[in-house]
Amino acid sequence: MRTKKETKKSAGKDRAINLKEQILSVLRQNRSQAFTAKQLAKKLQLKGERYEKSLRDMLDFLIETDEISMLSNGTYRYNTKTQTKTGVVDWVSPHYAFIVVGNDEKDIWVHSSNLNGALDGDTVNVVVYMHRAGSKPEGEVSEILQRKKDEYVGIIEITKRHAFVIPDNRKMYADIYIPLDSIGNAKDREKVLVKITHWGDAEQGPQGKVTEVLGKAGEHETEMHSIMAEFGLPFRFPEEVEAEAKAIRNDIESEVAKRRDFRDIVTFTIDPEDAKDFDDALSIRKLENGHWEIGVHIADVTHYVTPGTSLEREAFARATSVYLVDRTIPMLPERLSNDLCSLRPNEDKLTFSSVFEMDETGKIYNEWFGRTIIHSNRRFTYEEVQRILEGESGDFAEDLRLLNDIAKQMKEDRFKNGAMSFETIEVKFKLDEKGVPLAVYPKIRKDAHKLIEEFMLLANKKVAEWVYKYKKGKEKNTMVYRIHESPDNEKVKLFASFIRRFGYKIQTESGKIADSMNQLIEDLEGKPEQFTLQNLAIRTMAKARYSTEPLGHFGLAFAHYTHFTSPIRRYPDMMAHRLLQLYLNAGKAPDRNVYEDQCKHSSEREKVASDAERASIKYKQVEFMKNAEQKDYEGLVTGVTEFGVFVEMIETRCEGMVRISDLTDDYYEHDPENYRIIGRKTKRIITFGDKVTVRVKATNLERRSIDLTLVNFPDGKPLKETSKDKGRDNSKSRGGKKKGSKSKYF
Repeated sequence: MRTKKETKKSAGKDRAINLKEQILSVLRQNRSQAFTAKQLAKKLQLKGERYEKSLRDMLDFLIETDEISMLSNGTYRYNTKTQTKTGVVDWVSPHYAFIVVGNDEKDIWVHSSNLNGALDGDTVNVVVYMHRAGSKPEGEVSEILQRKKDEYVGIIEITKRHAFVIPDNRKMYADIYIPLDSIGNAKDREKVLVKITHWGDAEQGPQGKVTEVLGKAGEHETEMHSIMAEFGLPFRFPEEVEAEAKAIRNDIESEVAKRRDFRDIVTFTIDPEDAKDFDDALSIRKLENGHWEIGVHIADVTHYVTPGTSLEREAFARATSVYLVDRTIPMLPERLSNDLCSLRPNEDKLTFSSVFEMDETGKIYNEWFGRTIIHSNRRFTYEEVQRILEGESGDFAEDLRLLNDIAKQMKEDRFKNGAMSFETIEVKFKLDEKGVPLAVYPKIRKDAHKLIEEFMLLANKKVAEWVYKYKKGKEKNTMVYRIHESPDNEKVKLFASFIRRFGYKIQTESGKIADSMNQLIEDLEGKPEQFTLQNLAIRTMAKARYSTEPLGHFGLAFAHYTHFTSPIRRYPDMMAHRLLQLYLNAGKAPDRNVYEDQCKHSSEREKVASDAERASIKYKQVEFMKNAEQKDYEGLVTGVTEFGVFVEMIETRCEGMVRISDLTDDYYEHDPENYRIIGRKTKRIITFGDKVTVRVKATNLERRSIDLTLVNFPDGKPLKETSKDKGRDNSKSRGGKKKGSKSKYF
């Protein structure tokens, strides 16, 4: 609990920050002029000895930090020894943002008043002020180079005089002014999509117009559409794309003579129970020499989708299918994804295949790549295959068990070669007919899933290797690789330092990281901190991406790796298919720069898809926990910030926040270097990985957030409220102002 003295101290600090910004603003706007302290006081309307002393103290401070200079005549001017850098805005608070420059440079701190109309995600030029050695660089946005987006989703508030949209995006701290003649058919408190018509500046926020009414806030369909609109996901395919798809002829007979025929060989698919598109199949037969021929057959999407068509342009623009909790936003129209290209049972289908001659230990003797035709004998679900692997009888049981044995051997060999064993915990929902979540549970990966995974990894690896080695030492062919670079050594050292407090160790030398991380995952098995530390370890790693540079895949321990096995849902796989066929035909390598641009686009779209998927999961988690308000749960601390601690409830895997303002037994201070908060009087500590008991205080579907209160501390002792503070609510809305506040405008 804050004392009056502490509150006064905090207010004084805020005034000092404001005075600093006001002085710098005046001097920056008049860079060619110099001012006396008296002139500055007049411009800033500061009167009285107290304020004049504050001004002089601040001027001395700014001279010391090299942000301003004092000339020989006693006047002050802005220090022009600055530099301009380019970066991306990360707006982390209503009061300030960071400009992320990259290239291992320090992020640049920018006060919100110096963003000058820039919003989160925008690419900007920033003028960097002089700063003391060791301190964080500060700056001011001088130019907005590229807007991240020009459409936002939010709730509209309408009065007789004007309207505002409060964006759903938590990092959009500016409400959007909407003139009454631009609200369309929107009604008060509805969810809408807004297009920005005027970006605003340091003095005034953005202005826009309603382009689509999404519906009543809180309703399932409205919220799913809101997520789609927020991330720029398409609601439907353009008419010309659908028309092209419907016009495609399924003339398989004319292709038979051009392809290797696998129709008489045992072939099957293994997919989730609710899958509608089947883009991979396995075939198996025993050869006369006692070896096995195993085929990995992939839907031949590029036979149907050709360059220069509307289908091709749309597939590239989307670059990936997106899997929200209740729906799929496909990369290709249903005519292709669920019909022509889907490897349904008892139908002849066109495929692009990787075929291997192997023994029962997984050793490969021969490999072949090319276009094929198959006829799937059976469509298995993962559950059906798992039961067979566990001993039940069923179709092709011996074949499935042999494939499983080979898959296990291949996996073991991968780990011997340095592959990493990270497995993220994903959640799944059981929804009723209206989309309301009835249950939430973790997805469990069993041997049936791993069987398919290993053979897909094999095909992806071998295709990449074949293309890379094709020219035998000459200039390499252009190829789309899936790369995963080794982790940044500084990040690994920070992670190693952090886990030591839990009693764990890892090697930080580059050649030992993978084995050491695998041992850590093994040691964490079944421990309360398992998922928390495992997720942190994953975040320590580099992000996988697409590139034409063959940089290898650190996590899989593959020198060369591509994505070849899912062309129905990933555009890079289509690129890989085309390039492989080009080289099989002895074609000349195309311009690498064109493909590098396509790789970059695909990586960006993959991130958008991932963010949208997480948003839909978070929404359904909050909706599920809405019925659990005032219930208690065991949880793990997954994050510590200056305003609260994040806790993931073990039973539901839903994450919420305990606000520091709700910890009423003491005044808690944030210790960011050690990922913890500490009680000033009690010295009680809450830190990353602690096990606590929490109660669901409130849920907010609009913000996709869960507020928690602490019931028991990590030591098992309950939170004791002081009588003075019992029942208080110190939670604040964004920026400490009431939502929809209009003071900025009127």
